[in-house]
Formats: sequence, C-alpha cells, structure tokens
Amino acid sequence: MEQEQVCEHIRHITSLKHPGDYVCEECIKTGDEWVHLRTCQTCGATLCCDSSPNMHMSKHSRHTKHPVAISAEPGERWMWCYADEIFAEY
Repeated sequence: MEQEQVCEHIRHITSLKHPGDYVCEECIKTGDEWVHLRTCQTCGATLCCDSSPNMHMSKHSRHTKHPVAISAEPGERWMWCYADEIFAEY
C-alpha cells in the first residue's frame, strides 16, 4: 500500500479479502441490480456501491461498524474507509 495519508483502520489491514462471486449478496436476494461492487475488509461481504440504488456496502458499514471496503471491480486497486472518509490505493 502506498504511504499516503491513511487512517488507523486502513493501516491495520495486513491482507486483503477479495470477492468470491461478483454479485451483490443483498441485491441478488431481491433481484435488484447494482452498478459496482465493494468487498468488506472485516467480514468479506461483497455488496453494491453508493452509485447503486440500494447502497448496500454503506448500509453494511454503518450497521456493523466495519470501516474499510475495497473495490471489487477487476483492475481497480483502492480501498475506502467509511469511518474516516479516507481513500487509499494499494
């Protein structure tokens, strides 16, 4: 990970959790669609981004207090800390 300004939540990540399937685990249950996917770095849940109608990853972070998610989009190498609103590339 590049040493830009990062928070403690991001600094504590030592290995990345990657998506098993490229689907939003919540949208798939209801037949909804998503725009992009994010993977929680605490529990490994893969959920939709804030550009998606349901914004499941933001809701997940608020509900569980899991702070950091990475982009689950192929070729993207970045993470976001919901708690501190910090972006970091890796």
